[in-house]
Amino acid sequence: MNTTTLGIDRSASHDVVLSRAVLYELHVGTFSTEGTFDGAIEHLDDLASTGITAVELLPIQEERGERGWGYGPVHQFAVRRSYGGPGGLARFVNAAHAHGLSVLLDAVYNHWSYPAMFLERFAPYFHATASTPWGPTPNVDGVGADEVRHYLFENARLWLEDYGVDGFRLDAVHEVYDRSAVPFWAEFSDLCREIGERMGRHPVLIAESDLNDTKVVRPRSQGGWGLDAQWSDDFHSALHAALTGERAGYYVDFGSLAQLAKAFERPYLFEGGYSVFRARTHGSPAGDVDPFRFVVFDQNHDQVGNRGDGARLTTLLSPGLARVALGLLLFAPYVPMLFMGEEYGERRPFYFFADPPAALARRVVQGRLRQLRSNGFTEPPPSPVELSTQELSRLDWTRAGSPVGQAHRAFVAALTTLRREWPALQGGVASARAWEESRRIEIRRSHAGSDALFLANLGRETGRFELEASRSWKIVMRSDAPDGGDPRAELFRPVNGPYEVPAEAFAILRSD
Repeated sequence: MNTTTLGIDRSASHDVVLSRAVLYELHVGTFSTEGTFDGAIEHLDDLASTGITAVELLPIQEERGERGWGYGPVHQFAVRRSYGGPGGLARFVNAAHAHGLSVLLDAVYNHWSYPAMFLERFAPYFHATASTPWGPTPNVDGVGADEVRHYLFENARLWLEDYGVDGFRLDAVHEVYDRSAVPFWAEFSDLCREIGERMGRHPVLIAESDLNDTKVVRPRSQGGWGLDAQWSDDFHSALHAALTGERAGYYVDFGSLAQLAKAFERPYLFEGGYSVFRARTHGSPAGDVDPFRFVVFDQNHDQVGNRGDGARLTTLLSPGLARVALGLLLFAPYVPMLFMGEEYGERRPFYFFADPPAALARRVVQGRLRQLRSNGFTEPPPSPVELSTQELSRLDWTRAGSPVGQAHRAFVAALTTLRREWPALQGGVASARAWEESRRIEIRRSHAGSDALFLANLGRETGRFELEASRSWKIVMRSDAPDGGDPRAELFRPVNGPYEVPAEAFAILRSD
């Protein structure tokens, strides 16, 4: 790759400091009106001013057809033409860095898309016996595996060295079948570290993992894979089930406020306990791992797009509870990630869509219906193969500029500012407790002599919280300010005695 032609300014790359990061998941094809890298650049200033520190792009490689989520890459080294190709990605990376934003790529190394089967003509790229729900898994531990690993490692090198990206979100790492003495992901981590050291950088590696196994993020010296962080689905599931009341599919294991409180103290809710959804015990303890090694979210492309209705929390919850969800997310001791549009309260759905050959379109539609029914959705969604389905999923930037959208953005910016500036939110959780009957939850964080208290009332009546009498508390932020009002209007007002939180609202208090 000729980086001079691309115009990459690699000196502007940004290390992702996870303890201060606020991630933002973005699908290029539906993020802007144009659906291109250049269209996305127009909104980077808005993201930076809201407190976002890193943009995580859904896969941007060429896949089958002109549209899709990107998780069926066919040509791993080719940037999608419809997004703007190599030049478009280069301009986006440079523009993001100029705005102080890091860029992460969602990399799909766990499976091959079926149109990529041409690779088997050249070498044993596909595992002889193992596969994933989405296609064959790469051969990383069989005959010829060294060169297959080399192919994938060189792909990572391309994005880091030639495009100057700042790291990866690694799709479904648990789907790589690997019996080798040096696991594929451990060697991948070593390679990225070597590249980073040579370039004076630290590429961040974030795994999507369904294992609830800390080996994913433990250092290589402790027998781990050496990745920097992993997604924590347990946090999302506990939050979603508690706020929406949904129990279908994988939400069957969640729902109580006690679980939600525990999710603030433990990154895995399943640490060896029995999972009804899996019909087996699941997970291992993770209490000794730094909380900033876990990425949490209240929604993402999977959790929204794999619903039959494609609904966001803004349409599933009341406005008050939607704000509570954001407050819980951005108060958590982990690394928060927002889904595109969440910063201004987007209400449009985000559906699954694809562009398969006509001969496969019927199979795609039927397979999608089977998956949705297994998750409890009986009504058919818009056809995933129609162009209109992608259009229905495009962000509504008129809402972003409306008074309601601007007030919502100010609310999110106030929360990200607290995370960035308040010492109490640089440490872990001291305690979390819940009252199931009155639908109240209290979370306390402490660091460097500063204490933060998050009081959330999920019920429909005013909730009363008893405060520690030996300490002096002041209000930092409330979520029940009307649209257009400053959520921090009562900043530093002293609080004496019990504190009341209105229905479906939260308050943040501090004591130093």
